[in-house]
Amino acid sequence: MAESASLLFNPRTYDPEHFDPETRRLLRATVDWFEARGKRRLIEDYRSRAWLGDFLDFAAKEGLFATFLTPASAAKEQDRRWDTARIAALNEIFGFYGLDYWYAWQVTILGLGPVWQSDNAEARARAAELLAQGEVFAFGLSEKTHGADIYSTDMLLTPDGEGGFRASGSKYYIGNGNAAGLVSVFGRRTDVEGPDGYVFFAADSRHEAYRLVKNVVDSSKYVSEFRLADYPVAPADILHTGRAAFDAALNTVNVGKFNLCTASIGICEHAMYEAVTHASNRILYGRPVTAFPHVRRELTDAYVRLVGMKLFSDRAVDYFRSAGPDDRRYLLFNPMTKMKVTMEGEKVIDLMWDVIAAKGFEKDNYFAQAAVEIRGLPKLEGTVHVNLALILKFMRNHLLNPVDHPAVPTRLDASDDAFLFQQGPARGLGSVRFHDWRTAFDAYAEVPNVARFREQADALCTFVETAAPDEEQSRDLDLLLAVGQLFALVVHGQLILEQARLTGLDEELLDELFAVLVRDFSAHAVELHGKDSATEDQQDWALGAVRGPVVDAARSTRIWERVEALSGTYEMGQ
Repeated sequence: MAESASLLFNPRTYDPEHFDPETRRLLRATVDWFEARGKRRLIEDYRSRAWLGDFLDFAAKEGLFATFLTPASAAKEQDRRWDTARIAALNEIFGFYGLDYWYAWQVTILGLGPVWQSDNAEARARAAELLAQGEVFAFGLSEKTHGADIYSTDMLLTPDGEGGFRASGSKYYIGNGNAAGLVSVFGRRTDVEGPDGYVFFAADSRHEAYRLVKNVVDSSKYVSEFRLADYPVAPADILHTGRAAFDAALNTVNVGKFNLCTASIGICEHAMYEAVTHASNRILYGRPVTAFPHVRRELTDAYVRLVGMKLFSDRAVDYFRSAGPDDRRYLLFNPMTKMKVTMEGEKVIDLMWDVIAAKGFEKDNYFAQAAVEIRGLPKLEGTVHVNLALILKFMRNHLLNPVDHPAVPTRLDASDDAFLFQQGPARGLGSVRFHDWRTAFDAYAEVPNVARFREQADALCTFVETAAPDEEQSRDLDLLLAVGQLFALVVHGQLILEQARLTGLDEELLDELFAVLVRDFSAHAVELHGKDSATEDQQDWALGAVRGPVVDAARSTRIWERVEALSGTYEMGQ
């Protein structure tokens, strides 16, 4: 089944011909570097917690980070730009081979965020030059005591009387803190109270006043604790002051958190090749493991969930790239990619692990690594709970108050996503408006499980209008998170359908995918029913929203055949 294989990243056949020649070359060169390194070395580096020096040398030689992470406004070379579509493609490749590689790249992205948002031309030029030299970057935001609570930062800047400061304090859980040529550090002035005292400044990890304490995790990732002791901050090092520093912190996370979804996809794809190949070739009680109905169901569910992850994430890219001051829909789709897609990744791995069982622990397989790494992504750049609470701010406008927006096309053009560094104040989420979500569902009204799920989505609108949490319940985050899961499913389904229409995905596969989403909606409705503070009306609504998917055994068999066809189509060389 060629279509089944083509929906997943496969290094043997990968050719990103939809990109410009230099992007295509760099993506393929990255795949070839990993493939030449081989599975044994990849796993051994992971198990021995080796620093990623060889990988960073390769990236520097090819100009990989410089090409992909230098905005056009700061670039001298033609092919350098900030292009979310190709960044997403590289996330997927890094996730496929190992999250440690992705992490060094991800925290470089975060470290660059405050710089590219800054009006400090000198700092911007310095960052572009460091990238060209192959340096990595770090994002000095969180602290051991306060986490990412930037209201409570204890990184203190004391004026030095010459227009600069002396910075003292510590930061914790800072990726690349051992090697970063530039660390974007968030702190506050000792002489100014409140948000006007915030400062973002650039520090160098090689400076004598920068003291590296330790790697706080047992991993090849260097997730550092560092301390600044009377560190000199010159005027040329200051990136943002006052409320602009606060906005830069949140807007940087907006840019960076998107990367988690495509990394999760890459992890799941590699694990799926191993799991399906193993299951198809293992004989149990005289039969292949894949002859058992529950095994087929679990692997089919894992596959269609993975396809859904890819469809949603690809479509979200279009909204990121088309965003502007009058179109901030990406502010909903962004926490969705971070929260919903990464949670789906956990489900995909769990479904496959139930099938391959003890094989998933073996040290010579990628799967054992994937099973650990997939857990981290829902927990980075804000927990699932934080992002669920965030998307609830958009629920009423999205479900009930649509407005006309120009259609957003597929965005694979070789252009710079400049708005991501011009997002402005990080507020006003309640004013963001959306196009009508029903349009995507109407286009597939004849697909049985899309229609079934549409019933549930319409029921959620009724819930918001007639049984939404009152003021007292709105303080019960446990209840609200259950509602958030229901809303997230509607948004997830919407963008899946939009991308399916743009790519011509066949309706049988879509039907099987939405059968899973119908079951998920019903499960979350039952969860809401069981919440301590749910009212009788809310409980009645919850049970009324429960549906079973439309069952079609022949359809499910045909989708299973696509999954089974993945067996043996990719295995990383030794």
